[in-house]
Amino acid sequence: MKSILVIGLGRFGSHLAKKLVELGNEVMVIDRDEEAVERLAPLVTASRIGDCRDPDVIKELGVGNFDVCFVCISDDFQGSLEVTYALKENGAKYVVARADRDSQTKFLQKIGADEVIHPEKEMAQRTAVKYSARNSFEYIELTPEYIICEIQVPNSWVGKTVAEVDVRSKYNVNIIGIKNNSFITPFVSPNHMFRENEHLVIAGAKKDGLALTEKKHL
Repeated sequence: MKSILVIGLGRFGSHLAKKLVELGNEVMVIDRDEEAVERLAPLVTASRIGDCRDPDVIKELGVGNFDVCFVCISDDFQGSLEVTYALKENGAKYVVARADRDSQTKFLQKIGADEVIHPEKEMAQRTAVKYSARNSFEYIELTPEYIICEIQVPNSWVGKTVAEVDVRSKYNVNIIGIKNNSFITPFVSPNHMFRENEHLVIAGAKKDGLALTEKKHL
């Protein structure tokens, strides 16, 4: 469990705060929009109405007590810069700032952002890969080079064990789970025998993982 501050309750900030709470974190939210704060207040640990572009507001929040501070301000890049700078000046441990364009990243990093995220760009890329890969059902990009994805068992693997297929050596991916309907079994045994309707959760280099999504009829 982490202590997290979410600044800015637009669509992204609101969804982020809800998911962070769902994952068991202590979450405080703040926005100058009273209605936005009131909508989230019953769901989060703490909430406050305020404009974080005011340095005094940042000081009063005690930002150094949070494990992560998210700056989710949209449509006001100057405001995002000011808040990011103020957070670091007041001892924030780790600041994640949202950017809408690639050109904004370097400015946020220069004033102290520990990490910059591009929600729309990242989701678009993930969606494009997911629906381009022929037999991929879920796709998570861990880094530009490594992914986790869910695929259907290739036909030629059915009736064989993990050890017989020698998945790791031949295909350069690791099977981290077997999915039947919505239930996932982790820590797959080398003696597990593949079945036709199973889905595999695999991890590996992007090129190897995506190559395997094309092997349903292998």
